[in-house]
Amino acid sequence: MKIHEYQAKQILGKYGVPIPKGIPAFSIREAERAAKEIIDETSSETVVVKAQIHAGGRGKGGGIKVVKGIEAVHEMAKKMLGMTLVTPQTGPGGRVVKRLLVEQGIDIKSELYAGMLVDRATGRVVVMASAEGGVDIEEVAAKHPEKILKEQIDPVVGLAPYQARNLAFGLGLEGDAAKNAAVFMTKLYRAVVDTDASLAEINPLVVTGSAANAARTGSAANAARTTEGRVLALDCKLNFDDNALYRHRDIEDLRDLDEEEPAEIQAKKFDLSFIKLDGSIGCMVNGAGLAMSTMDIIKHFGGLPANFLDVGGGATAEKVTAAFKIITSDPAVKSIFVNIFGGIMKCDTIADGIIAAVKEVGLKVPLVVRLEGTNVELGRKRLGESGLAVTAATDMADGAKKVVALAKGTV
Repeated sequence: MKIHEYQAKQILGKYGVPIPKGIPAFSIREAERAAKEIIDETSSETVVVKAQIHAGGRGKGGGIKVVKGIEAVHEMAKKMLGMTLVTPQTGPGGRVVKRLLVEQGIDIKSELYAGMLVDRATGRVVVMASAEGGVDIEEVAAKHPEKILKEQIDPVVGLAPYQARNLAFGLGLEGDAAKNAAVFMTKLYRAVVDTDASLAEINPLVVTGSAANAARTGSAANAARTTEGRVLALDCKLNFDDNALYRHRDIEDLRDLDEEEPAEIQAKKFDLSFIKLDGSIGCMVNGAGLAMSTMDIIKHFGGLPANFLDVGGGATAEKVTAAFKIITSDPAVKSIFVNIFGGIMKCDTIADGIIAAVKEVGLKVPLVVRLEGTNVELGRKRLGESGLAVTAATDMADGAKKVVALAKGTV
């Protein structure tokens, strides 16, 4: 699950992670009030107006602007609210901006990068840091991997003080800046573990200059001027493990459904693992591994999958029906491939779900079905007797070839 930058900063603030003073705004009037409060508290006219969408690269798309004074904030909020913001991560369609973050301006001495995520190879949280902050970290990792610092964290011990210092010194920091960076990393790690975050990314992580105003730490705000060397989360991204949200209802309440695909929202209601993609071949598969293999073989034969959809091992006919409806609701889908290997999942259950869904919503595109495993003959019999225009596949490769050809209209 993703949340907005301002929400992520509110969470980090509760753990004492240093953040700039910022106030979310949902209207031009709220943006003006936020700017006035920030200017009064920091004694600085410099304010940053940030569009809040679930995508990176906002600055490149014109979604982050530094302005001076309340009137400038008014004009910028008027321009941003309701605009369609296109960034390298949104795709050409962009996202409509409905929320803003009005934040104090910071005197930046240097920009760094810090990130924490679960390393699947070790099953541990790994901290990554780089002196190359404020840029695409993927590009840095690809071209200059030696510039990425890493520390694997023992879950029993936590982020050890020596590891935090290693990261700080590795970033080239000295004196107060190094001490503050080590403390920052320790508090960020605690926030990640306590909230079951799957990703925490601070880009840029900034070291302030001597003229910077005080940043808010936690819920307390300090209007006095800071000394040089404060370390702040100027931008923040937090993602959370969906499987752990039952332990964090307060975080789940932060979900912005306007930022999510309607089909993915519907899939969550039926506990379906669904991700919308850009292709034209709808996929319904049981098991994540088989689903990935199905997408791979579709691409191998020249097609593009329209989605990832894993109905799970113990799906009911109702769940299968819901999955089929979600696939057919996508106008980009030109053909559908149902690829089932029945173990716990029974092939007749899949057949019943497909038949029920087609009777309810109709079948406007070609359907290819490959069934193997438990009750396969019964499943094939029910599909055969249903009267549906189903193209049977003998194996996965045969099914992929047929569904690609049908999507291209070459059959």
